[in-house]
Amino acid sequence: MTSSTKASETIFVRLPNWVGDVCMSLPSLALLSQTGRPVIVCARPWAQELLSGHTELHGFIPMSSKLWQDRAAVSQARAHQAARGLLLPDSLSSALAFRLAGLPCAGYRDDGRSLLLRWPMNKPTQSLHAVQSWHHLTMNTLAQWQLPIHNREVPQELGLHTTEAQKQQAQAALVSVGLADQPFVLIAPTATGLHKGRIKVWSGFRELTSLLQAQGVKVAMCPPPSETGQARAAVPEAVCLPPLPLGAFATLTGMAALVVCNDSGVSHLAAAVNAPQLTLFGVTSPSRTGPWSPNAQCLGEMDAWPTVQTVFSQVMAQLGKAH
Repeated sequence: MTSSTKASETIFVRLPNWVGDVCMSLPSLALLSQTGRPVIVCARPWAQELLSGHTELHGFIPMSSKLWQDRAAVSQARAHQAARGLLLPDSLSSALAFRLAGLPCAGYRDDGRSLLLRWPMNKPTQSLHAVQSWHHLTMNTLAQWQLPIHNREVPQELGLHTTEAQKQQAQAALVSVGLADQPFVLIAPTATGLHKGRIKVWSGFRELTSLLQAQGVKVAMCPPPSETGQARAAVPEAVCLPPLPLGAFATLTGMAALVVCNDSGVSHLAAAVNAPQLTLFGVTSPSRTGPWSPNAQCLGEMDAWPTVQTVFSQVMAQLGKAH
């Protein structure tokens, strides 16, 4: 079923709930914005600061993941204007919230939610990276809606737009610890949650930091408030910057000589600004959710963390240092 949109019809897009997934949604957001239709983002509250540099977007609605609260927020923002929705998450609740708000929606047919969607889409049969999968969904949706598709190729870079205020916040954090205008390696020795019951954190950050400092390399970290204690305990020798909002933190990664991190939101924030990074894997697979960036290198694989010496050698090589 095809259906053309009116020139003034607003597109409401529901983004996923995780930091890394929002970063990987950026190429899809770009496709929607290029149609010339107003685009309103519906996402968790923290995403508003992260996306504040995307002035092409026409609005932001914070999502609570509470069905009736989210339905009311979308319904109020719609205010009876002509609109339709695109759901990037596969959840039944996201489809139900938009449906109850009166939005005809497109999305993948997961969780038995086809009856809630006006334009249910089949997932690709081939295995795709998350960036490719959401880009595929968005392109097929625009085709169903008879809207222009300006770039059918998935871009090599995620393309997060940062603001001057975010740059100033990141610079102020560096000044506060005496690292302004100095090269440094930014590590992220924590990661929230488990993957299939397994810890997603590489155990070698403290030893790596000692090896790097012995070579004269400055090592810093900037954990969120909820992880500051864990990070300080894991690597007490590293310089600890004050916590930053997500957009400012993403900007900070671009100021580092190299980011070394677990497969986590940090990896995707660094990829979003195309920062040079080395992401370490041991319980997840880079083929599905690895950093989408030409400046990203990956070490390790499912069930096989890299050794400290392997990581140290790769870091020194990426820094252009002999050891």
